[in-house]
Amino acid sequence: MALRVVALAGGVGGAKLADGLAAVLPPQSLTIIVNTGDDFEHLGLAIWPDLDTVMYTLAGLAHPKTGWGRRDETWNFLQTLGELGGPTWFRLGDRDTALHVLRTQQLRAGARPADVVEGLCRQLGIPHTLLPMTEDRVRTMVATDDGELPFQEYFVARACEPKVRGFRFDGAESSAPGRGVLEALHAAEVIIVCPSNPWVSIDPILAVPGIREAVASRPVVAVSPIIAGEAVRGPAAKIFREMGIEPSPLAVAEHYGGLLGGMVIDRADAALRPALESRGLRVRVAQTLMRKPADRRALAEAALDHATSVVNEKVTP
Repeated sequence: MALRVVALAGGVGGAKLADGLAAVLPPQSLTIIVNTGDDFEHLGLAIWPDLDTVMYTLAGLAHPKTGWGRRDETWNFLQTLGELGGPTWFRLGDRDTALHVLRTQQLRAGARPADVVEGLCRQLGIPHTLLPMTEDRVRTMVATDDGELPFQEYFVARACEPKVRGFRFDGAESSAPGRGVLEALHAAEVIIVCPSNPWVSIDPILAVPGIREAVASRPVVAVSPIIAGEAVRGPAAKIFREMGIEPSPLAVAEHYGGLLGGMVIDRADAALRPALESRGLRVRVAQTLMRKPADRRALAEAALDHATSVVNEKVTP
C-alpha cells in the first residue's frame, strides 16, 4: 500500500517532483500544498504563479523549456497591451490570461481560493489534491540593497539583480492554514519537501501559523534544490551567497533546522553524505536533475523509497 504523502512545493523544481510523485502515487495517497506567497494582483487580475505552475505541470500543459506558463502559447494580448502603453514586464500569454480572468471572476463572485483551485484541477483533468497553503493574503517581501521589494518586482521586473538581505512574509502572522491543509499534514505518513527554493517557496508555507508545527510532527524528507553549489534554475544559490551562506545540500539542511529526518541529494554532492549523516539525517544519493518526465518519476521513486526507510526508522522501537 502506498504511503500517504504530503508534498510541499513551489516553483518549477517543486512542480516537476510533484508531477513525478503524481505519476507513481494514486490520488488518495498524495496531497500537494503549494506556496501562495508569490501571488499578486496585476492588471486587475489575481495571478497565482506557483499554483499555476504546479497545475500546468500536472496537466501536461507547462511550457517544455521554461517550465512556467503554457505550451503552445501566443502573445497577442501582451503585444497589444504594449502597443497601448500598458505594462509588459510580467509576461501574460493569451491562454494563461484566460485562466487568470476566469479565476478573478470567480473570486469576485465570492468563491473561496480552495474551491477555485479544486475547480481548475477538475477542468484540467488533475485527479490529485492541490491545496493553497492559506486562503488569506500573504505576500513575500524581499529586503534588498535597493529597499524592500514585492517578490514579483524582485524576481521578474528586476530579474533578481538586487542583493538580498532577508525576507518578510506580509500577512503571515494573521493568516490561517488553507482548508484541508492541517488535516492533510496530520494524516500524512511522510512529508516530502520538494526541490523548491527554501527561502521563497517553502519558508512562506512554514510561516503560516500551525503549519510548521504540523510538519514537525511527521517524518520529513527533503530533496535538495542545490546541486554542486548551484540551483538548477532561479535565485536560490544567489540568495544563499548573499545571505553569507555557501550553497550546498548541507546549507539546505541547516536552513530547515530540525524539521528533516532524511534528505535526497544529487550524485554530484555525494561527498557531503557523511556530514549530513553526522547531523542525524538519513541520506539517499540519486540523480536529482530532472531533464525529462522519466527523470521526475525516477526521482519520485527514489524519494518515496527513502521516505519509507525514514518512516520505518521512526516507528521502530
